[in-house]
Amino acid sequence: MNFLSEEQRMWKEQVDRLMEREIGREYIRQCDVSREYPYKGYEVIARQEWLRLLIPEDHGGMGGTIFDYALLCEGLARYSFDFATAFMVSTFTAMNIVKFGSAAQKERYLEPFMRGDIRFSISISEPHAGSDAASTRTRGIADGQGFLLRGQKLWCSGASARNVVIAMLVRTDTGAKKHHGLSVFLVPNDTPGLDIRRLPTMARRATGTTEIFVDDARVTRDQLLGELGKGWEIITDHLELERIAVSAGYVGNAQQAVDDALRYAHERIQFDKPIFDFQVIRHMLADMQTKVDAARLLVYRAADMASRGLACSREVSMGKLFASETLQEVTRCGMQIMGGHGMLPESDMERYFREGMQSTIGAGTSQIQRTIIAKSMRAA
Repeated sequence: MNFLSEEQRMWKEQVDRLMEREIGREYIRQCDVSREYPYKGYEVIARQEWLRLLIPEDHGGMGGTIFDYALLCEGLARYSFDFATAFMVSTFTAMNIVKFGSAAQKERYLEPFMRGDIRFSISISEPHAGSDAASTRTRGIADGQGFLLRGQKLWCSGASARNVVIAMLVRTDTGAKKHHGLSVFLVPNDTPGLDIRRLPTMARRATGTTEIFVDDARVTRDQLLGELGKGWEIITDHLELERIAVSAGYVGNAQQAVDDALRYAHERIQFDKPIFDFQVIRHMLADMQTKVDAARLLVYRAADMASRGLACSREVSMGKLFASETLQEVTRCGMQIMGGHGMLPESDMERYFREGMQSTIGAGTSQIQRTIIAKSMRAA
């Protein structure tokens, strides 16, 4: 049964065609090998005006649904979850401005974002605050008409690219309880006092992830997103959309891993026949496709519920958990099916595998997702 409407199916096919004809796996592979931010690919997406997808119509956007956005993320991640990250991070961070920004902030940032002139990054984690994000130590110290930011942030994806505005979580009240006294500031990445360093990570090579040393970076009060001390509410709202986006991306990349492994199995001749003819290989591929389909349905359910405004933190965590672990598993199996060829960049499978290893960590670890799911299972 196809759960997509005709319009949704056509939208998904449109994204797939663009990825195949105008961007392609060779370009994405080269960005990964050279650790180069995909500026050209980003411009292609911006020209399609797909950065407007989730932005409401009264702000110049398309007013699309979260389900529409999930289908876009699935398609953009086809050849690389990392490639899709550049667009996903910018969009789900921009939605923080839509929901919590002042009229002046919306006017200043949204249209340039939708044109592709500026990008966004989200900065939550720190060396001592990963899964325990509320333990943020980076300080926002009131100073005259603004604040001085001091501390260190970590794992800020895309923060070192050109023209990026970072939504940075900091503590503005050290006397408040753990989940209070946190605030979010919109900080351009060329702000004096920011030292942004790309990290040589195994995955996320093109979009890049960074650590940021913050040494008296000055921000004004009009850079405060939402209310002072209410940053945790922004972050928890943000994470739901982020997890839907990344989960859809995992599904898109996992499906391509299965497709590539299947094609190789039909083409690779050993013992005078294609290796697909060996039952052990066929069964591996059958299990791989079954798990990708199951992950897709979990993600679609979460995206549909979010689109309809239903509470879905449990369903989002289920989608994120299963899709990330599926990507990790099918890419490992893909490496096994392709053997030594899978270890070469030209096969693309080793890139999928590296991204799969990251998938169960970023945007909330598998352990955090299981904790969220388990909390929802407590007796009333």
